[in-house]
Amino acid sequence: RTMAIATVNLRALTSWVGIARLLAVVLSCLSFSLVASTGHFEAPYGTWCMFTWCFCFTVTLLVLLLELLELYPLLPLSWDDFTSAFSMLATLMVFTSSVVFPATFISSPCTRNQCARQAVATTASCLCFLAYAIEVSLTRAKPGDISSFLSTVPGLLKVFEAYVACLIFSLLDRYNGEPGLMWCVAVYSICFIFTLLIIIFTIGRCLAYVPCSLEKVLVGYNFLALLMYLTATVLWPLYSFQGQSRPDNCYKDCWWNKHLGVTFLTIFNLFAYLVDLVYSTRMVFFRAP
Repeated sequence: RTMAIATVNLRALTSWVGIARLLAVVLSCLSFSLVASTGHFEAPYGTWCMFTWCFCFTVTLLVLLLELLELYPLLPLSWDDFTSAFSMLATLMVFTSSVVFPATFISSPCTRNQCARQAVATTASCLCFLAYAIEVSLTRAKPGDISSFLSTVPGLLKVFEAYVACLIFSLLDRYNGEPGLMWCVAVYSICFIFTLLIIIFTIGRCLAYVPCSLEKVLVGYNFLALLMYLTATVLWPLYSFQGQSRPDNCYKDCWWNKHLGVTFLTIFNLFAYLVDLVYSTRMVFFRAP
């Protein structure tokens, strides 16, 4: 009994990071419970939102338990990199759900009991997003500290870039037969694969086995990814909208709206890779003594 008490780390719950995680667990549970009670989440967007809240609730609760019982050192991974990557991913996923769910399911005026529960669930989701954003800010590496790569600005941007690429994949439509659009899809796919591998290898502590200067390789990769996304930023809207106006009966799943969404997401990732390149270059070539 004494040994069991000695292995319990109460600071996992009482620290500011622990409190942010506890709030995220409660708020995500509240969100999916309220939406589940309405029984109205059958569309793909509703399923995605429910998956987001359930996934974030489960993983965050697991993180709290592993840190409370101090079992995480037994796992064959970099714990700080994993928690940093997950908190950033959860921030992006919950933010997306907080925007998509009310836009899809809440109608105006909101007078029914079902609508009221959906509104409360949306509010809880927004607060859950803030909880995860606070966790990201609390665990972000201080300037000069690169002991945990995914907690640095370039590491967090890697998670952002991979997530935005996933959003782009979900919106891709009507690109076969157009060489320009197919090149853009190749750009999204290649950059996503390499970025995801960097994240996985970092969490799995596999980057130490790379027989070259990894930091300089990442700078070179960010430069190439920036150039590739620059071409996609020009070619995607050029081949998507050239000579084609928005259809009159263009609703939520209209191809024109999806291509417009891909255009904006491409621009977001272009700026993300630009900032990533700047920060990575500073970390490698302008490191303070």
